[in-house]
Formats: sequence, C-alpha cells, structure tokens
Amino acid sequence: MLWSRWYSFKSYIRSALWVVPVIALLFEIIGSRLTEALGNRLVASGFIDQSKGLLDLGIPGARALLETIVTISISFLVFTFGSLLVAIQVASGQYTPRIIATTLLRDNAIRYSVGCFVFTLLFSLRTLNQMDTTVHQFQTLISGVLGALSVVVFLYLIDYAARMMRPVSIVHRIGQDGLAVIRSVYPLPTSGPPSPARHWSVLPCRTVHHRGSPGIVLAVDLEVLAARMQRMNGFVEFVPYVGDFIAEHEPLFRLYDEACSLVDHSLQGAVAFGTERTLEQDPTFALRILVDIALKALSPAINDPTTASLSIDQLHRMLFQAGSRHLQGSEITDKNGELRVVFRAPDWQDFVKLAFTEIRHCGAGSIQIARRLRAMGEDLIRALPEHRHAALLEELHLLDRTIEKHYVLPEDLALARVPDAQGLGSSRIAVSGFETK
Repeated sequence: MLWSRWYSFKSYIRSALWVVPVIALLFEIIGSRLTEALGNRLVASGFIDQSKGLLDLGIPGARALLETIVTISISFLVFTFGSLLVAIQVASGQYTPRIIATTLLRDNAIRYSVGCFVFTLLFSLRTLNQMDTTVHQFQTLISGVLGALSVVVFLYLIDYAARMMRPVSIVHRIGQDGLAVIRSVYPLPTSGPPSPARHWSVLPCRTVHHRGSPGIVLAVDLEVLAARMQRMNGFVEFVPYVGDFIAEHEPLFRLYDEACSLVDHSLQGAVAFGTERTLEQDPTFALRILVDIALKALSPAINDPTTASLSIDQLHRMLFQAGSRHLQGSEITDKNGELRVVFRAPDWQDFVKLAFTEIRHCGAGSIQIARRLRAMGEDLIRALPEHRHAALLEELHLLDRTIEKHYVLPEDLALARVPDAQGLGSSRIAVSGFETK
C-alpha cells in the first residue's frame, strides 16, 4: 500500500465514530463465548448453584433485569448520537465547522462510551436470548454489572460533554494540539535571525505535476523521500506548503541532479491529499481554527468578544512557542551532509499575520480585543529574541492606526491603548512563562 493511502486510512480511522463500536462488537463475540464457558465451569464445579443463583433471581426476574439493561443501552445510544448531532450543529454555528473533524469526531471519551453501550446491549441481548428454562447466573451477573457500568459511563458522558462544549475547553484543546504540531514540525530552537533563502546553482532537471483529483496537501513522507534521493544521488524540492490546495497539473516536485529518472507515481505516493486540512503536519491550521472562532465570536450575530479573547489566549501561547523555534523550511540532509529534500514551512511573518490581522480588522472596535491584542504583542516582544520583534512592532503600529479610526472620544482611545491580559479587567502587564519544551 502506498504511504499516502495508508496515511489517509489512518486519518480516517482516527476521526470515524463507528470504529470503536465495531471493535466492541468483536469483543462481545469473544467475551460472550468466554463468559459462557467460564459460567459452565463454575456450575460444574459447584461454585454456582443454578437453583438459587448469584442474584437470587428466577426466570421472570432475570428476564426483567436483562430487558431493562437492553432498554437503557438503546436509550443511551440514541441520546448520545442525538446529542452529538446537536453538538455538531451548535459547534458549526457558534464556533467554526473546522472543529468537527479535529475535535468532536476524534474525541475518545465519546467513542469509548458508545463502545461500552454497544457491548452492554449485545451481551445482554445474547444472555436474554439464551435463556429458556434456566437462568444463566454468571452471564446475568455480568450483564447486571455492565448495565450499572453503562449508567455510570452515561452520567460521566453528560458531565464530560457539558464541559467539553464550553468555549474555554474547545480553544484550550485546539491550542494544545497546535503546540504539539509546532514542536513536531519545528524541532529546533531558534538560534538567531533567519538565514537568507538558499539558492542552488543547478536548475531543476524535471518538474513533477500533480495527477488525479484536486485536493489539499495533508502530509508528506519526508523520510522516504530522503532515502530515495540518497539512493538516486540527487535531491527533490517539494513545491507547495502543507495545507495548500493543489489543482490538477500544478507543480508538486522539482527534481535535481540524478533524481530525474525517478518515476512520478513513486513521488506522488509520498504525498497524502484530502478534502480538509488536518493538524498532523500543518503548523498554522490550529491558528486558523482559533482565528475563525474569534471572528465568529466578533460577528454582529454573536457579539461575544470574551470568547474571542479566549482564542487570543491560545494564539498567545502558540506564537510564543513558534517564536522560540527555528521556523525556516526543512532542508533534510543525509549522514554525509548532502542535501536530499527541501520542504517549505510557514515562517514567523506567516504566524504573526495570521494571528493578528483578521482579528484586528474585526475586533478593533471592541476595547476588550484591542487591549488583549496589545498585551499579547508587548508580552511577546519582551519574551522572544530580538529578531522576532520587527513583525510584532509592525502589528502594534497597525493596531494603533486601526483603533484611532474607531474611537472618537480621547478617553476611549486611551483606554483601548492599555495592554490587558484579561481584555478588559486589569491594566497590569501580561507576564510570559510558557513552556518551550
């Protein structure tokens, strides 16, 4: 299987809600056989008395218990899926549709809860169907335990879902995922101003264009590309960024030196395409989601600047992390120091513009947002190396020019120019202290 197809398959499995229930079905088939064999052995050894039973239930009582467990399991499943559909609609309307695939559908608490309900339902149904003139005491006891466990899991799921759908929980989770991606894509700490872009004395001998359906670049298998280039004694340049939309016949690779003989199919198999951006190798996608949440909160229909301020809190963390890293595109070399793969990635200007520009345009009329943006910019200037300051100073200058157009009263203008880590709640200067590990 090509790496691109394997990557797309894994990405789909991670966001597919049906996978865990299907696994629970398989576990139930195995578990029911094991419990049946164990129950028969316990009865044969005299440990369980079939006439009295572990729960002291006759056939009518055991049937009533099992039917109740089946009913509540079905009810829990219906409620869970119904609530999930409502949560998806609310999240799309109030936050952004991009959190559905990255947050809701990949949440393991929801998936494992559904798996627990499916296992309990099937196990109890099998135990009920096997009951004729004898109560299978051990299986009935296990069904009762599973039913009680399902009630506990359902109560936990309600509490978990209520906490998960709060704005602070959603933006915090996206921020955590974004920090992990930044650390993965940019593993090295910053060591000074970026070096000039590298130019090669040789011209590309061939350009590989995208074949097939248009799509978004999700990920690239850099290790395989580097190994192939080493065998071919050449190097390859990956033209687009991860997250770019690539139409048919757009340039995908440029080949240099002896790599020209490499077939196009093997190169395209190292690139995974999809219909929607993902977080795995896309360092700015988490910022994009947070900015979208902030813009939706600042829209006249919602008018919730506090949620936008919560998004800026996470943007603050991610900008600090990005500013502490070496952000130039990767140039992968072999053990002899020979260049093998050129892979572009967003630089510091890209991060800063994405985090500031749209929120400044939409939120400058809110004193809370103006103060929070200023607090973020000034704190990052104090915390990051000097070569990161120019882009931040430019954004603060643009913020000053923008808010001057929104506030007529000098008192309001003066208030909007005060940095405030809470947006509008304190005038103390924001304190930096984010981890860079």
